[in-house]
Amino acid sequence: MNDAGDNGPARPHDGTDRADDFTVRLRVNGRAHDLRLDPRVSLLDAFREHLHLTGTKKGCNQGACGACTVLADGERILSCLALAVQYDGRDLTTIEGLATDHALHPLQAAFVEHDGFQCGYCTAGQICSAIGMFNEFQDGVPSAVTANVSSPTPELTEEEIKERMSGNLCRCGAYVGICDAVRETFANKVTR
Repeated sequence: MNDAGDNGPARPHDGTDRADDFTVRLRVNGRAHDLRLDPRVSLLDAFREHLHLTGTKKGCNQGACGACTVLADGERILSCLALAVQYDGRDLTTIEGLATDHALHPLQAAFVEHDGFQCGYCTAGQICSAIGMFNEFQDGVPSAVTANVSSPTPELTEEEIKERMSGNLCRCGAYVGICDAVRETFANKVTR
């Protein structure tokens, strides 16, 4: 794969800087990384090819599947549609940054307990999306199924979970386990 990923013309990677490269400081999982990147490099390719954080997956590379979902300042984004230069200085969290002190994040543990994955390809995006989704829910952001948008529902119902997670696809069909894991984790009000 080239420096520009699928977002630009192929260029040989010889380790040298080019005049059009930018210095970008990405703060990923609590650590700052200064990178020289072509301005067309996606955030996903910066994670995978420059920082060697391969937990975030490249599924469709078109923003349709959600496999590449990560958190930017606590909000979920599709890293395949984001340019790395857009996130200079922002706090970014990938699946690798969720565990603390060698213990899984409670949502990661719930995915294991409830069989919220099969092949696992979408799992990192599902988990990051669910954390971002819960942050949105706590901030009072309504969904398409919220009955009263001026006074959002005080509980995260199964209908709300399914609607809010609908941008993350699972080819294996592990949706029942995913919903169970999300409901159990966030019923206990675990955040970020």
